[in-house]
Amino acid sequence: MNRPKVALITGITGQDGAYLGEFLLDKGYVVHGIKRRTSLFNTKRIDHLYQDPHVSDRRFILHHGDMTDSSSLVHITEQVQPDEI
Repeated sequence: MNRPKVALITGITGQDGAYLGEFLLDKGYVVHGIKRRTSLFNTKRIDHLYQDPHVSDRRFILHHGDMTDSSSLVHITEQVQPDEI
């Protein structure tokens, strides 16, 4: 069985990021999204995509990160090992 493609999306809570995440999920991808901690109030665009973090086969995973913090981005990228960013 082939491993599904993995995508890492920055700005997942924004209009374009949320749309891309939903599109890739429909295509069978596992989607990892990076959101700023300050985006806590602005998750309504992805609420319908959210999956319980305790489910082992979930396909939508959120990470907290900041585009200005290169070490956190490197850590997330190494952890996720995406096929596409």
